[in-house]
Amino acid sequence: MLQNNNSALQITDFLLQIKAIKLQPNQPFTWASGIKAPIYCDNRKILSYPKIRTYIRQEITKILSDNFGKPDVIAGVATGGIALGVLVAQELGVPFVYVRPASKSHGLENKIEGVIEEGQSVLVIEDLVSTGASSLNAVETIRNAGCTVKGMVAIFTYDLEEAKENFKVAKCQLVTLTNYDVLIQKAADISYISIGDIKSLKEWRKDPKSWEPSN
Repeated sequence: MLQNNNSALQITDFLLQIKAIKLQPNQPFTWASGIKAPIYCDNRKILSYPKIRTYIRQEITKILSDNFGKPDVIAGVATGGIALGVLVAQELGVPFVYVRPASKSHGLENKIEGVIEEGQSVLVIEDLVSTGASSLNAVETIRNAGCTVKGMVAIFTYDLEEAKENFKVAKCQLVTLTNYDVLIQKAADISYISIGDIKSLKEWRKDPKSWEPSN
């Protein structure tokens, strides 16, 4: 679910300005999974821009107020959601923890770092949602600790059908600041991409695994 279209356009503009999101329909990127993609997203870049990170923190705080209410704890998904989660937790004056993708192989072998108690309500912060697998792994970990997950807030989602189905099955509400459709709209408006690129970008989302660049 997208929170606010005007805010989404502004955030998308920020992400394009600082090159946190890059679009290259004719020279695709190769993801770690091996998928060829016309888009690359690194939202951790926002941390280097005080004005932008402040705006995003404020927008996430509004989402919490409008959709979830104040949680007992904010949890960031490692690694992209950690710094952003800390900023939000500080704004709300609540504890912060972060969730590893897997337990440490040494020491206390923690998967959740920080102090969390059974019965607490938790809001999960993520920077990016692709298929949702790693994000929902964090949700499952928190639930296994005996806590209630109120939902998840992320900066950006590709809005892949696989992700939508995964969140539905997990019964976890996802709200994002912006998404793939808004990105295409904004990129076209500022002539970052051509009209011909739009078709290729939309085709990629329909079937990322078999998509090929149009050139």
